[in-house]
This record gives sequence, C-alpha cells and structure tokens, in this order.
Amino acid sequence: MTPSPFSATYAQARGKFLESATAAGADLAAWTHPERGPDGGELATDAAWIGPADALSVLVLVSATHGVEGHCGSGAQVDWLRRGEAARLAPDQAVLLVHAINPYGFAWSRRVTHENVDLNRNFVDFARPLPENAGYDELAAAIAPAEWTDETRAASREAFRTYLRAHSYAALVQALSGGQYGYPDGVYYGGAGETWSRRTLTTICQARLAQARRVGVIDYHTGLGPEGFGEPMVSASIDTPEHARALAWYGAAITSISGGNSSSAPLTGDWLDAMPALLPHAEVTGMALEYGTVEGARVMEALRADNWLHHHGEPLSPQGLSIAAETRAAFYVDTDLWRGMVLGQSLIATRQALAGLSRRP
Repeated sequence: MTPSPFSATYAQARGKFLESATAAGADLAAWTHPERGPDGGELATDAAWIGPADALSVLVLVSATHGVEGHCGSGAQVDWLRRGEAARLAPDQAVLLVHAINPYGFAWSRRVTHENVDLNRNFVDFARPLPENAGYDELAAAIAPAEWTDETRAASREAFRTYLRAHSYAALVQALSGGQYGYPDGVYYGGAGETWSRRTLTTICQARLAQARRVGVIDYHTGLGPEGFGEPMVSASIDTPEHARALAWYGAAITSISGGNSSSAPLTGDWLDAMPALLPHAEVTGMALEYGTVEGARVMEALRADNWLHHHGEPLSPQGLSIAAETRAAFYVDTDLWRGMVLGQSLIATRQALAGLSRRP
C-alpha cells in the first residue's frame, strides 16, 4: 500500500516531499531556516522545479504560508508529484513547488513565523505608513490576555460579544483577523519589517520565474469555511483582468477577498496580492485554495491559546503540547474523508490552472 501523502509532523512532510520530488526528476534547492524544530531538527524551505528551465508558463504551488496549514498543502504537493501529473505538462510549461515557506510555523504547529508574524500580512511597504485596525486596538487586551485561564477566556468572549452588539459580525471578523501592525505580541501581526519567509519567497520567485511570461499560483490554506470545501479565493478586485482570468480558469466558485464575497476578511499584505509587482514581466494569476476545517470560534480560540503559549507559557510542557495539538486539529482534520476532499479538489485546481496557462489571449 502506498503511504499517505499527508504527514503528522514537519519532518515527515519534508522527507516525503524530497523523496517524491527526487523520484519525479525535479531540480531541488533548499533554504535553511535560522531556527530549529521542537525536536531540535533542521528547518528549511525546499523548492522543486519540474519542466524546462526556460519555460514561459509556470504553475507555482506553495504550502505552509501559515505554518500549521502545511499539513494540508504538503499533502497536496506530494500527491501531485506521486500521481505523475508532471507528464501532463505542455512542452513550454513548468511547475515550481515551494514546500513549507514558513517551516518554523509548520514544525511548531503555529500559524505565524518565528517573528510572530502572519506572512499574509507581511507583504507591505514598511517605508510607508502602516495600515491601522481600530477594532483590534479596542479589543487588544481581550484578544491577547497575559493569562490563559477560564476567567480570562470568559472575559474575552464577553468583550467580543459586546463589540459584536455595538458593530456587526463583519466588523468583529475584521477587527480580529484583518491584520494589525501595532502589537508584536498579538495575533494576525503584520510585522515591523520583512520576515525571513518573505525574503525567501521573494528570492525563489524572482530567481526561478525571471524568464516566465505567464504565471499561475495556488497557495494552500485551511481554517475558513465549511469542512472540506476548498474555496478558490483571489486577492484581485472583481473588475480586474487577473480576476477575469481566475474566473475563466476555475469557474464561478471563485471569490474575491477585496471584493467582499469570500470567507476571508479584507486584508493588506498578502503575498498573492504582491506577486504582480514582484514579477512585472509576467502575467500573474494567483489563487488561494482555502479548505474549511472546524467552526470559526474554535479556530480563533486555538490561535489565541497558541499566541499566549509562545509569549507567556512553556511550549514543550504538557499544557504546551496540548495547545499545539488543538491548534493542529483546528487547521488539519485528521480523517480520510477530509483528506480525500483536499486531494480531489487540489487535483482539479492544478489541472484547471495548467489548462489556463495553455490558453493564449
């Protein structure tokens, strides 16, 4: 029996990815991370290139932008390699698989980087005034309390309910998850500068895609929406050519984060939105494939617990390991049904993207 493409740990996931990429004849490169995993092991971002080095059309598959979500994305990447999907590439096409762009978060079961930064809030121009989030300012103490007890958690929930009554559900979601740049020890923090993962992703894309003229991107995510459903999200506004291309590639299910019809709150600093500027020579069509897991309140509670743990607790203590397990469960549903839904929808999306890249204007 072929072992599952999914893995219980980052180390297992990296091993499967490297083995599968080697078997597929990929050109491999690695960027070693400055931190170590909870087991003391090396952390790295790996990139596998399949196809002509001078391919004009390239599909990019990225896992672990939000570290712990890498269980899903890595599984989808390994499955793509094992299925022999590379044989479907046209002569002028290539695929770039970026495995664990945030290896620290993957290994430690965290959504953030080792700088406590949400990588999808980090792609902003730090030389300019940073975005503000007045809702987060109002709720900051409730979102990230210094103590994690039944009493403080109950007080936080009451603060959220009060804010909800005074504003709206959409305003609460925006306050909590839209991103913030004023609280380094908070959640959804965008950072004060470029993270290691941002610099690494920029280096990989600009070096490997310098010759590309048409680039499709699928960035794997989990944690929003109905369990197992993969929502294809674009950052581009509904009235843009990029959105029109995504609609043609993926169909009517496509949603727009900036257009307000996706499961995600509007945000600034996500890397898919930054890709056209990183690759001005190419036509970029980016899509985040967001798989639903558990109810949103459980996801938020897991993120807040993880945030408290790494600022005030002991990550390798029994309590710390319990919180890490709950965070992992919030972003990775450990059932055959969920994993099957991930792989089926990923396979469809990659084939749609390659077909889209084959079309000419």
